[in-house]
Amino acid sequence: MTIKSPAFEQNQSIPVLYTCEGDDINPSLVFSDIPENTKSLALIMSDPDAPRGTFTHWLIWNISPELTEIEENEWPEGAEQGLNDGGSLGYMGPCPGQGIHHYHFTLYALSKKLDVNSNIKKEGLEREIETCLIEKAELMGLYRRQN
Repeated sequence: MTIKSPAFEQNQSIPVLYTCEGDDINPSLVFSDIPENTKSLALIMSDPDAPRGTFTHWLIWNISPELTEIEENEWPEGAEQGLNDGGSLGYMGPCPGQGIHHYHFTLYALSKKLDVNSNIKKEGLEREIETCLIEKAELMGLYRRQN
């Protein structure tokens, strides 16, 4: 299973457009080689370099396994989103204070749909994912504030 983005390569800089210094919209993400027995996909975007510990930027689950792309500034029909650590629903782009931060987009192939509340936090979602995980893949991008 793979996750890629046409906006940036693995271990390369995330364009400003997708950050707090730009339009703060999600980049396009492309999936391939989804395992055959997958019933749903989940995605977590997080920054482990945040000063107070890992900062969650995006939680999204119950993505159709037939989907091959989350388009820029969109979330898939039927998928559910949770609260990011900024307290809002949906995507929150990179906005590091100091230095270069690493942003992990982790895609999970699951053996069932998840029945969780939209106010779930990353740790709770990860516990649910662990009960039905088939495979996972990761895309990592970098960002350092321009100003």
